[in-house]
Amino acid sequence: ESTVVNERETFVLRALEPGANVAELCREAGISRKTGYKWLQRFRERGMEGLHDLSRRPHMSPLRCPGEVVLRIIELRRAHPRWGAKKLHAVLRRGVDAGEVPSVRTIARVLDRAGLVQPRRRRRSAQGPSERPTPDVAGPNDVWTVDFKGWWRTTDGAKAEPLTVRDAWSRYVLEATLMERTTKVDVQLVFLRLFQDHGLPRAIQVDNGAPFACTRSAGGLTRLSAWWVSLGIHLVRGRPAHPQDNGGHERMHLDMRYEVEDVAAGTLSEQREALARWRVEFNEVRPHEALDMKTPAEVYRRSPRPYAGPRTPFYPSAFETRMVNAKGYVKLRGQRYYVSLAVAGRAIGLVEIEPGQLSMRYFDHDLGVLTVAA
Repeated sequence: ESTVVNERETFVLRALEPGANVAELCREAGISRKTGYKWLQRFRERGMEGLHDLSRRPHMSPLRCPGEVVLRIIELRRAHPRWGAKKLHAVLRRGVDAGEVPSVRTIARVLDRAGLVQPRRRRRSAQGPSERPTPDVAGPNDVWTVDFKGWWRTTDGAKAEPLTVRDAWSRYVLEATLMERTTKVDVQLVFLRLFQDHGLPRAIQVDNGAPFACTRSAGGLTRLSAWWVSLGIHLVRGRPAHPQDNGGHERMHLDMRYEVEDVAAGTLSEQREALARWRVEFNEVRPHEALDMKTPAEVYRRSPRPYAGPRTPFYPSAFETRMVNAKGYVKLRGQRYYVSLAVAGRAIGLVEIEPGQLSMRYFDHDLGVLTVAA
């Protein structure tokens, strides 16, 4: 009976698709139209169970699924092609008695019978060497991750380049906004609003791209990340050319690619609206397995650390304090030494670690070693 029932399920699910030609599907299945409409009627009345020969079917079936629920599963899957059976199960359970929702296994079977399951390619392991950054993430606002999503064009040719900021623990997307410019000033204005709205994170994790970090600068700092450090935020930098170090953020970008970029809007204004809708859905509708099938909005909380502006640098008594001039230099023992434009106009601390070798710090951020004349 199993093969026959599978054929009936496939027929019914195809026949329920918008614009389906029932007569043609009956011919393909080798059944009369009368028989085809009989199975459609049974499905509407009893769901998947109605497609079995009733005299052979147990009274209670673990795969019982009313027709309207099957249609709801298919509707949800078509609206969210990347959501699997577990996510769909969590969404279906909202606001209803758990006993009214089919199991994850049943939902997976419905998707398979409806031809809505694509074989997955095995994901390669992204294990890296031991120096891979591993910031401590135990709760909301322990670490925010930030990056620019690779740009695409709207159908009228405009360039759409989103800046994205995400809370690593809750997966909550704090920001997803299209940027006209990607300068330090423009990005800093976005973060100023985020800090005022959500408070400060303990750390921000970035790759090594501008304006977040610079591999050629002391301590990898830019003017933007130096500002973060001055607020008491720890900077976590990924390894050069290792996007997997920020893997959670990259996976979120992959969702954005399939769900926003691949259906590019007509104009930038329409694209902004589409991106805003996607962010609401990601935060408030989509359940996450890592969050015990809760949404990011259910678990994210505002940071208890309010934004209060840059701090005044202070260093232990063993350190010499020197002001970095507007061109990035400090003066020591009658000589000028270049440090970084990122900390221009700010005080740094220096302590001798070996003769002629000074360790440099900006607050608690390591700027590297400065070699000075004896």
